[in-house]
Amino acid sequence: MSQPPDLFDGESRALSVAKTIFNDAQADVDRHRNALGELITAYERLLRETRRLVRRSDREELEMNRLNQRLHDLATELEYRATHDSLTGVLNRAAIIGLSNQYLVKDSISLVVLDIDHFKRINDSFGHPIGDRVICGVVDRLQDVVSDSGQIGRVGGEEFTVLLPRMDGDAAAALAERLRMAVVEHDFGLPDGSRVSASFGVSWLPQGGGFDEAYTRADEALYAAKRAGRNQVVRAERLS
Repeated sequence: MSQPPDLFDGESRALSVAKTIFNDAQADVDRHRNALGELITAYERLLRETRRLVRRSDREELEMNRLNQRLHDLATELEYRATHDSLTGVLNRAAIIGLSNQYLVKDSISLVVLDIDHFKRINDSFGHPIGDRVICGVVDRLQDVVSDSGQIGRVGGEEFTVLLPRMDGDAAAALAERLRMAVVEHDFGLPDGSRVSASFGVSWLPQGGGFDEAYTRADEALYAAKRAGRNQVVRAERLS
């Protein structure tokens, strides 16, 4: 099997000849000068090739860094898309479930479930673009109130959850009331000038529970709020 060519074969030969002449006590001046000239030429050629290889290596390293950054950005984007709702940017159902169960391993949580009242009428009357605008507007109102105290998730078309770690039921119900007011007092700019409201259910669960139980209780409270006339907050603990 043949060996790959040596990139610096010419330089190696020039160096070998120069060494031979340097060690030859009988070599005359012309031989020394010729060997030195060949060595200088080989050295200059070596410098040019080295610079070329260094430049190519720098370009390849830069390209590799760019590719690594692009891969990192794509991985981050894929992770974001896997955990967030594409319309509103809040957590999706799977992410809010996973996060709730993580918290419940070591802490209690309160869960607020809310549903936009008469949302079908909004879509049917004004079209889905207006409906999407209302959904995004409601999320904005929720974020203004919740801030850093919890996480917001979209679990259905017009249904949302607010995860409140280590918050007791009284505080969660008070926050839900602030959320309700933030929605109903906002002008969403509907063509007929009507207002938007939402109904809220609140549950509290101690450490060791699971999302399904917290959600079921809050959802039951939500439907109690709807049966009672909508645009209100009901706590699961107060259900008969």
